[in-house]
Amino acid sequence: MGIADADPSAVRAMADQMRAMFSPTATAKGVDLAAATAAACEAARAEGDVSVGEREVALAEQAVRVAQLWLDEVTDLEAPALTGTAMSRSTWVEETIGTWARVVEPVADGVSGAIRDSMTAQLTGPDAPDLSALGVPPGTNPLALAGQLTPMINRMGSALVTAQVGQAVGALATSTVSGTEVGIPLLTDRVALLPANIAQVADGLDVPVDEVWLHLALRETARMRLFTDVPWLGPQILTAVEEYARGIAIDTSAIDRAVAELDPQDVGGMQQALGSDLFRPAPSPAQKAALTRLETWLALIEGWVDVVTAQAGGAHLPSTDALAETVRRRRATGGPAERTFATLVGLELRPRRLRDAANLFAALEDAGGASARDAAWAHPDVAPTGADLDDVLGYVERSTGSTSGAQDVTGGIDMDAELAALLDAETRGEGDGEGDGRTGG
Repeated sequence: MGIADADPSAVRAMADQMRAMFSPTATAKGVDLAAATAAACEAARAEGDVSVGEREVALAEQAVRVAQLWLDEVTDLEAPALTGTAMSRSTWVEETIGTWARVVEPVADGVSGAIRDSMTAQLTGPDAPDLSALGVPPGTNPLALAGQLTPMINRMGSALVTAQVGQAVGALATSTVSGTEVGIPLLTDRVALLPANIAQVADGLDVPVDEVWLHLALRETARMRLFTDVPWLGPQILTAVEEYARGIAIDTSAIDRAVAELDPQDVGGMQQALGSDLFRPAPSPAQKAALTRLETWLALIEGWVDVVTAQAGGAHLPSTDALAETVRRRRATGGPAERTFATLVGLELRPRRLRDAANLFAALEDAGGASARDAAWAHPDVAPTGADLDDVLGYVERSTGSTSGAQDVTGGIDMDAELAALLDAETRGEGDGEGDGRTGG
Protein backbone atom coordinates (compact mmCIF):
# COMPACT_ATOMS: atom_id res chain seq x y z
CA MET A 1 0.00 0.00 0.00
CA GLY A 2 1.38 3.41 -0.98
CA ILE A 3 0.56 7.02 -0.25
CA ALA A 4 -1.58 7.49 -3.37
CA ASP A 5 -4.14 4.82 -2.48
CA ALA A 6 -4.03 5.10 1.30
CA ASP A 7 -7.13 5.49 3.39
CA PRO A 8 -7.48 9.16 4.47
CA SER A 9 -7.68 8.22 8.14
CA ALA A 10 -4.50 6.19 7.78
CA VAL A 11 -2.80 9.11 6.08
CA ARG A 12 -3.80 11.38 8.95
CA ALA A 13 -2.40 8.81 11.37
CA MET A 14 0.79 8.80 9.33
CA ALA A 15 0.98 12.57 9.58
CA ASP A 16 0.56 12.40 13.35
CA GLN A 17 3.23 9.72 13.58
CA MET A 18 5.63 11.71 11.46
CA ARG A 19 5.06 14.82 13.56
CA ALA A 20 5.89 12.79 16.66
CA MET A 21 8.98 11.20 15.12
CA PHE A 22 10.36 14.45 13.78
CA SER A 23 9.41 16.91 16.47
CA PRO A 24 11.16 20.28 16.78
CA THR A 25 13.33 18.79 19.51
CA ALA A 26 14.78 16.23 17.08
CA THR A 27 18.04 16.86 15.26
CA ALA A 28 17.19 18.91 12.18
CA LYS A 29 20.25 17.96 10.16
CA GLY A 30 23.17 15.59 10.24
CA VAL A 31 23.63 12.80 12.77
CA ASP A 32 21.88 12.89 16.13
CA LEU A 33 24.83 11.98 18.36
CA ALA A 34 22.76 11.12 21.40
CA ALA A 35 20.44 8.82 19.43
CA ALA A 36 23.31 7.21 17.50
CA THR A 37 25.24 6.59 20.71
CA ALA A 38 22.23 5.04 22.42
CA ALA A 39 21.51 2.77 19.43
CA ALA A 40 25.15 1.72 19.08
CA CYS A 41 25.51 0.97 22.79
CA GLU A 42 22.32 -1.06 22.71
CA ALA A 43 23.62 -3.07 19.74
CA ALA A 44 26.95 -3.62 21.48
CA ARG A 45 25.31 -4.75 24.71
CA ALA A 46 23.04 -7.12 22.81
CA GLU A 47 26.12 -9.22 22.01
CA GLY A 48 27.34 -9.01 25.61
CA ASP A 49 29.28 -6.12 27.06
CA VAL A 50 31.00 -7.10 30.27
CA SER A 51 32.53 -4.32 32.31
CA VAL A 52 36.30 -3.94 32.35
CA GLY A 53 37.84 -5.33 35.51
CA GLU A 54 41.06 -4.55 37.33
CA ARG A 55 42.87 -7.41 35.60
CA GLU A 56 42.02 -6.09 32.13
CA VAL A 57 43.01 -2.56 33.12
CA ALA A 58 46.38 -3.82 34.34
CA LEU A 59 46.86 -5.99 31.23
CA ALA A 60 46.25 -3.06 28.90
CA GLU A 61 48.58 -0.73 30.79
CA GLN A 62 51.36 -3.30 31.00
CA ALA A 63 51.01 -4.50 27.41
CA VAL A 64 51.32 -0.96 26.06
CA ARG A 65 54.31 -0.17 28.28
CA VAL A 66 56.07 -3.24 26.92
CA ALA A 67 55.03 -2.39 23.36
CA GLN A 68 56.51 1.09 23.74
CA LEU A 69 59.85 -0.37 24.81
CA TRP A 70 59.92 -2.83 21.92
CA LEU A 71 58.99 -0.18 19.38
CA ASP A 72 61.75 2.08 20.68
CA GLU A 73 64.16 -0.57 19.43
CA VAL A 74 62.95 -0.48 15.82
CA THR A 75 61.56 2.98 15.03
CA ASP A 76 62.36 6.61 15.70
CA LEU A 77 58.70 7.62 15.53
CA GLU A 78 57.78 8.59 19.06
CA ALA A 79 54.70 9.08 21.19
CA PRO A 80 55.99 8.91 24.77
CA ALA A 81 52.74 10.19 26.30
CA LEU A 82 50.69 7.25 25.01
CA THR A 83 49.20 5.07 27.73
CA GLY A 84 47.25 1.86 27.53
CA THR A 85 43.59 1.75 28.44
CA ALA A 86 41.08 -1.09 28.47
CA MET A 87 37.65 -0.24 27.11
CA SER A 88 34.33 -2.01 27.18
CA ARG A 89 32.43 -2.12 23.91
CA SER A 90 30.01 0.61 24.94
CA THR A 91 32.83 2.84 26.17
CA TRP A 92 34.56 2.49 22.80
CA VAL A 93 31.28 3.51 21.13
CA GLU A 94 30.96 6.60 23.31
CA GLU A 95 34.57 7.62 22.67
CA THR A 96 34.49 7.22 18.88
CA ILE A 97 30.95 8.04 17.77
CA GLY A 98 31.78 11.72 17.22
CA THR A 99 34.33 10.90 14.52
CA TRP A 100 31.95 8.49 12.81
CA ALA A 101 29.28 11.19 12.77
CA ARG A 102 31.70 13.63 11.14
CA VAL A 103 32.54 11.08 8.45
CA VAL A 104 28.94 10.38 7.47
CA GLU A 105 27.61 13.94 7.78
CA PRO A 106 27.63 14.40 3.97
CA VAL A 107 25.60 11.20 3.64
CA ALA A 108 22.84 12.60 5.83
CA ASP A 109 22.66 15.69 3.62
CA GLY A 110 22.47 13.52 0.49
CA VAL A 111 19.72 11.34 1.90
CA SER A 112 17.64 14.37 2.91
CA GLY A 113 18.00 15.87 -0.56
CA ALA A 114 17.03 12.62 -2.25
CA ILE A 115 13.96 12.18 -0.05
CA ARG A 116 12.96 15.79 -0.70
CA ASP A 117 13.27 15.37 -4.47
CA SER A 118 11.38 12.10 -4.44
CA MET A 119 8.59 13.42 -2.25
CA THR A 120 8.26 16.50 -4.48
CA ALA A 121 7.91 14.21 -7.49
CA GLN A 122 5.30 12.14 -5.66
CA LEU A 123 3.29 15.23 -4.69
CA THR A 124 3.34 16.74 -8.19
CA GLY A 125 3.16 13.61 -10.32
CA PRO A 126 0.12 12.13 -12.09
CA ASP A 127 -0.48 9.74 -9.18
CA ALA A 128 -0.26 12.43 -6.52
CA PRO A 129 -2.41 11.76 -3.43
CA ASP A 130 -5.37 13.86 -2.41
CA LEU A 131 -3.68 16.57 -0.37
CA SER A 132 -6.91 17.38 1.41
CA ALA A 133 -6.55 14.07 3.22
CA LEU A 134 -3.59 15.63 4.98
CA GLY A 135 -5.63 18.67 5.91
CA VAL A 136 -4.05 20.79 3.17
CA PRO A 137 -6.34 23.62 1.94
CA PRO A 138 -7.62 23.17 -1.63
CA GLY A 139 -5.53 24.88 -4.28
CA THR A 140 -2.29 24.64 -2.31
CA ASN A 141 0.75 24.58 -4.59
CA PRO A 142 2.41 21.15 -4.14
CA LEU A 143 5.85 22.72 -4.63
CA ALA A 144 5.15 25.17 -1.83
CA LEU A 145 4.00 22.28 0.34
CA ALA A 146 7.21 20.40 -0.42
CA GLY A 147 9.18 23.44 0.66
CA GLN A 148 7.25 23.61 3.91
CA LEU A 149 8.04 19.94 4.50
CA THR A 150 11.80 20.52 4.16
CA PRO A 151 12.51 20.72 7.92
CA MET A 152 10.65 17.47 8.48
CA ILE A 153 12.44 15.84 5.54
CA ASN A 154 15.81 16.92 6.94
CA ARG A 155 14.85 15.30 10.23
CA MET A 156 13.82 12.17 8.34
CA GLY A 157 17.18 12.00 6.57
CA SER A 158 18.92 12.59 9.87
CA ALA A 159 16.91 9.83 11.52
CA LEU A 160 17.69 7.32 8.76
CA VAL A 161 21.43 7.98 8.79
CA THR A 162 21.54 8.18 12.58
CA ALA A 163 19.99 4.73 12.74
CA GLN A 164 22.56 3.39 10.28
CA VAL A 165 25.44 4.91 12.25
CA GLY A 166 24.13 3.40 15.45
CA GLN A 167 23.75 -0.06 13.96
CA ALA A 168 27.09 -0.04 12.13
CA VAL A 169 29.19 1.32 14.99
CA GLY A 170 27.44 -0.97 17.44
CA ALA A 171 28.29 -3.96 15.25
CA LEU A 172 31.89 -2.79 14.91
CA ALA A 173 32.17 -2.51 18.69
CA THR A 174 31.60 -6.26 18.96
CA SER A 175 34.57 -7.15 16.76
CA THR A 176 37.27 -4.46 16.74
CA VAL A 177 40.12 -5.32 19.09
CA SER A 178 41.58 -1.85 19.47
CA GLY A 179 40.85 1.84 19.15
CA THR A 180 42.04 2.42 15.59
CA GLU A 181 42.12 -1.07 14.08
CA VAL A 182 39.98 0.24 11.22
CA GLY A 183 42.86 2.52 10.17
CA ILE A 184 40.96 5.71 11.00
CA PRO A 185 42.24 7.99 13.82
CA LEU A 186 39.21 7.56 16.04
CA LEU A 187 41.09 8.24 19.27
CA THR A 188 44.00 10.38 20.40
CA ASP A 189 46.53 10.16 23.23
CA ARG A 190 45.54 6.62 24.23
CA VAL A 191 46.15 3.08 23.08
CA ALA A 192 42.72 1.53 23.55
CA LEU A 193 42.29 -2.23 23.77
CA LEU A 194 38.95 -4.07 23.99
CA PRO A 195 39.37 -7.12 26.26
CA ALA A 196 36.11 -8.81 25.24
CA ASN A 197 37.06 -8.77 21.57
CA ILE A 198 40.67 -9.74 22.22
CA ALA A 199 39.29 -12.78 24.04
CA GLN A 200 37.29 -13.66 20.90
CA VAL A 201 40.44 -13.51 18.77
CA ALA A 202 42.43 -15.57 21.28
CA ASP A 203 39.76 -18.23 21.55
CA GLY A 204 40.85 -21.32 19.66
CA LEU A 205 44.42 -20.14 19.06
CA ASP A 206 47.24 -22.32 20.30
CA VAL A 207 48.97 -19.23 21.64
CA PRO A 208 49.25 -17.94 25.23
CA VAL A 209 46.67 -15.24 25.89
CA ASP A 210 49.34 -12.86 27.18
CA GLU A 211 51.12 -13.08 23.82
CA VAL A 212 47.89 -12.28 22.00
CA TRP A 213 47.50 -9.19 24.16
CA LEU A 214 51.10 -8.13 23.55
CA HIS A 215 50.89 -8.61 19.79
CA LEU A 216 47.65 -6.67 19.42
CA ALA A 217 48.92 -3.97 21.79
CA LEU A 218 52.08 -3.75 19.70
CA ARG A 219 50.08 -3.22 16.51
CA GLU A 220 47.81 -0.59 18.04
CA THR A 221 50.71 1.22 19.70
CA ALA A 222 52.59 1.32 16.40
CA ARG A 223 49.50 2.69 14.68
CA MET A 224 49.02 5.33 17.36
CA ARG A 225 52.69 6.34 17.13
CA LEU A 226 52.14 6.91 13.45
CA PHE A 227 49.04 9.04 13.98
CA THR A 228 50.72 10.97 16.81
CA ASP A 229 54.17 11.61 15.36
CA VAL A 230 52.89 12.17 11.82
CA PRO A 231 50.24 14.83 12.53
CA TRP A 232 49.22 15.32 8.89
CA LEU A 233 48.27 11.67 8.39
CA GLY A 234 45.00 11.54 10.31
CA PRO A 235 43.52 14.61 8.60
CA GLN A 236 44.50 13.21 5.18
CA ILE A 237 42.58 10.00 5.88
CA LEU A 238 39.51 11.73 7.26
CA THR A 239 39.49 14.15 4.34
CA ALA A 240 39.58 11.27 1.85
CA VAL A 241 36.68 9.55 3.61
CA GLU A 242 34.66 12.76 3.76
CA GLU A 243 35.33 13.53 0.08
CA TYR A 244 34.13 10.07 -0.85
CA ALA A 245 31.01 10.46 1.29
CA ARG A 246 30.33 13.95 -0.06
CA GLY A 247 30.26 12.59 -3.60
CA ILE A 248 27.92 9.73 -2.84
CA ALA A 249 25.08 9.39 -5.32
CA ILE A 250 21.97 8.31 -3.48
CA ASP A 251 19.94 5.68 -5.33
CA THR A 252 16.87 7.80 -6.01
CA SER A 253 15.02 4.82 -7.44
CA ALA A 254 15.29 3.14 -4.04
CA ILE A 255 14.07 6.34 -2.39
CA ASP A 256 11.19 6.57 -4.89
CA ARG A 257 10.13 3.01 -4.17
CA ALA A 258 10.31 3.56 -0.44
CA VAL A 259 8.24 6.75 -0.63
CA ALA A 260 5.69 5.33 -3.07
CA GLU A 261 5.27 2.10 -1.11
CA LEU A 262 5.43 3.70 2.31
CA ASP A 263 2.95 2.04 4.64
CA PRO A 264 1.13 4.76 6.58
CA GLN A 265 0.97 2.39 9.53
CA ASP A 266 4.74 1.97 9.58
CA VAL A 267 6.67 5.12 8.80
CA GLY A 268 9.76 3.58 10.38
CA GLY A 269 9.66 0.91 7.70
CA MET A 270 11.39 3.33 5.32
CA GLN A 271 14.60 2.79 7.25
CA GLN A 272 14.44 -0.96 6.72
CA ALA A 273 13.46 -0.52 3.07
CA LEU A 274 16.51 1.62 2.41
CA GLY A 275 18.91 -0.23 4.67
CA SER A 276 20.70 -2.25 2.02
CA ASP A 277 19.79 -0.35 -1.15
CA LEU A 278 20.63 3.28 -0.49
CA PHE A 279 23.80 3.92 -2.46
CA ARG A 280 24.47 3.72 -6.17
CA PRO A 281 27.15 1.11 -6.84
CA ALA A 282 29.09 3.09 -9.46
CA PRO A 283 31.33 5.79 -7.91
CA SER A 284 31.89 9.10 -9.68
CA PRO A 285 35.37 10.04 -10.99
CA ALA A 286 35.88 12.27 -7.93
CA GLN A 287 34.92 9.40 -5.66
CA LYS A 288 37.26 7.03 -7.47
CA ALA A 289 40.11 9.48 -6.86
CA ALA A 290 39.19 9.78 -3.18
CA LEU A 291 38.88 6.01 -2.92
CA THR A 292 42.32 5.51 -4.46
CA ARG A 293 43.85 7.95 -1.99
CA LEU A 294 42.07 6.32 0.92
CA GLU A 295 43.02 2.78 -0.04
CA THR A 296 46.62 3.89 -0.52
CA TRP A 297 46.77 5.55 2.91
CA LEU A 298 45.21 2.54 4.61
CA ALA A 299 47.56 0.16 2.83
CA LEU A 300 50.58 2.27 3.77
CA ILE A 301 49.54 2.42 7.41
CA GLU A 302 48.93 -1.31 7.73
CA GLY A 303 51.98 -2.17 5.64
CA TRP A 304 54.20 -0.07 7.91
CA VAL A 305 52.56 -1.53 11.01
CA ASP A 306 53.11 -5.07 9.67
CA VAL A 307 56.80 -4.46 9.03
CA VAL A 308 57.50 -2.67 12.31
CA THR A 309 55.45 -5.11 14.39
CA ALA A 310 57.19 -8.11 12.84
CA GLN A 311 60.56 -6.65 13.81
CA ALA A 312 59.58 -5.46 17.27
CA GLY A 313 57.68 -8.60 18.19
CA GLY A 314 59.90 -11.09 16.41
CA ALA A 315 62.73 -10.47 18.84
CA HIS A 316 60.54 -11.09 21.89
CA LEU A 317 57.38 -13.07 21.12
CA PRO A 318 57.74 -16.72 20.04
CA SER A 319 54.27 -16.61 18.46
CA THR A 320 54.82 -13.48 16.35
CA ASP A 321 54.51 -15.31 13.02
CA ALA A 322 51.41 -17.22 14.08
CA LEU A 323 49.74 -14.07 15.36
CA ALA A 324 50.65 -12.16 12.20
CA GLU A 325 48.97 -14.93 10.22
CA THR A 326 45.88 -14.57 12.41
CA VAL A 327 45.75 -10.85 11.63
CA ARG A 328 46.11 -11.54 7.90
CA ARG A 329 43.32 -14.10 7.95
CA ARG A 330 41.15 -11.70 9.89
CA ARG A 331 41.65 -9.11 7.16
CA ALA A 332 41.18 -11.64 4.37
CA THR A 333 37.73 -12.67 5.59
CA GLY A 334 36.45 -9.10 5.53
CA GLY A 335 37.44 -7.26 8.66
CA PRO A 336 35.34 -4.95 10.83
CA ALA A 337 36.34 -1.82 8.91
CA GLU A 338 34.99 -3.09 5.59
CA ARG A 339 31.64 -4.11 7.02
CA THR A 340 31.21 -0.83 8.87
CA PHE A 341 31.98 1.50 5.99
CA ALA A 342 29.99 -0.58 3.53
CA THR A 343 26.97 0.01 5.76
CA LEU A 344 27.65 3.68 6.46
CA VAL A 345 28.70 5.01 3.06
CA GLY A 346 28.68 2.07 0.67
CA LEU A 347 32.49 2.10 0.67
CA GLU A 348 34.78 -0.91 0.67
CA LEU A 349 37.78 0.03 2.79
CA ARG A 350 39.88 -3.10 2.64
CA PRO A 351 43.37 -1.99 1.54
CA ARG A 352 44.04 -4.04 -1.57
CA ARG A 353 47.62 -2.80 -1.85
CA LEU A 354 48.75 -3.86 1.61
CA ARG A 355 51.28 -6.40 0.39
CA ASP A 356 52.85 -3.85 -1.95
CA ALA A 357 53.03 -1.33 0.89
CA ALA A 358 54.70 -3.81 3.22
CA ASN A 359 57.19 -4.66 0.49
CA LEU A 360 57.90 -0.96 -0.05
CA PHE A 361 58.69 -0.30 3.61
CA ALA A 362 60.79 -3.45 3.85
CA ALA A 363 62.71 -2.38 0.74
CA LEU A 364 63.29 1.11 2.12
CA GLU A 365 64.69 -0.39 5.29
CA ASP A 366 66.92 -2.78 3.36
CA ALA A 367 68.28 0.11 1.33
CA GLY A 368 68.65 2.78 3.99
CA GLY A 369 67.79 1.40 7.40
CA ALA A 370 64.88 2.18 9.70
CA SER A 371 65.43 5.92 9.26
CA ALA A 372 64.83 5.63 5.50
CA ARG A 373 61.73 3.55 6.11
CA ASP A 374 60.26 6.07 8.53
CA ALA A 375 61.33 9.09 6.45
CA ALA A 376 58.53 8.20 4.04
CA TRP A 377 56.19 9.81 6.58
CA ALA A 378 58.13 13.08 6.79
CA HIS A 379 55.68 15.03 4.61
CA PRO A 380 52.67 14.18 2.44
CA ASP A 381 54.62 15.33 -0.62
CA VAL A 382 57.24 12.59 -0.12
CA ALA A 383 54.87 9.86 1.06
CA PRO A 384 54.39 6.96 -1.36
CA THR A 385 51.49 7.18 -3.78
CA GLY A 386 49.52 4.50 -5.54
CA ALA A 387 51.89 4.84 -8.50
CA ASP A 388 54.84 4.25 -6.16
CA LEU A 389 53.28 1.02 -4.97
CA ASP A 390 53.32 -0.06 -8.62
CA ASP A 391 57.03 0.74 -8.83
CA VAL A 392 58.52 -0.06 -5.43
CA LEU A 393 62.12 -0.20 -6.64
CA GLY A 394 61.78 3.14 -8.41
CA TYR A 395 60.48 4.79 -5.26
CA VAL A 396 63.26 3.28 -3.16
CA GLU A 397 65.91 4.49 -5.59
CA ARG A 398 64.45 8.00 -5.69
CA SER A 399 64.16 8.13 -1.91
CA THR A 400 67.51 6.63 -0.92
CA GLY A 401 69.63 6.81 -4.06
CA SER A 402 70.11 3.07 -3.83
CA THR A 403 68.31 -0.16 -4.61
CA SER A 404 70.77 -2.21 -2.58
CA GLY A 405 68.96 -4.90 -0.68
CA ALA A 406 65.70 -4.09 -2.45
CA GLN A 407 65.96 -6.40 -5.43
CA ASP A 408 63.75 -9.09 -3.88
CA VAL A 409 61.09 -7.16 -2.02
CA THR A 410 58.64 -10.05 -2.35
CA GLY A 411 60.76 -12.20 -0.08
CA GLY A 412 61.36 -14.85 -2.71
CA ILE A 413 57.67 -15.37 -3.44
CA ASP A 414 56.74 -16.87 -6.80
CA MET A 415 54.52 -14.02 -7.98
CA ASP A 416 53.03 -16.04 -10.86
CA ALA A 417 51.97 -18.73 -8.42
CA GLU A 418 50.64 -16.14 -6.00
CA LEU A 419 48.59 -14.49 -8.74
CA ALA A 420 47.18 -17.81 -9.87
CA ALA A 421 46.21 -18.67 -6.29
CA LEU A 422 44.60 -15.27 -5.86
CA LEU A 423 42.55 -15.57 -9.04
CA ASP A 424 41.48 -19.07 -8.06
CA ALA A 425 40.41 -17.83 -4.62
CA GLU A 426 38.45 -14.97 -6.14
CA THR A 427 36.72 -17.39 -8.50
CA ARG A 428 35.59 -19.35 -5.44
CA GLY A 429 34.54 -16.09 -3.74
CA GLU A 430 37.37 -16.25 -1.20
CA GLY A 431 39.75 -13.56 -2.44
CA ASP A 432 40.03 -10.01 -1.16
CA GLY A 433 42.79 -8.52 -3.23
CA GLU A 434 45.48 -8.88 -0.55
CA GLY A 435 46.87 -12.19 -1.68
CA ASP A 436 46.12 -15.62 -0.28
CA GLY A 437 46.92 -14.90 3.34
CA ARG A 438 50.56 -16.05 3.13
CA THR A 439 51.99 -12.69 2.15
CA GLY A 440 51.68 -9.11 3.15
CA GLY A 441 53.88 -8.84 6.24
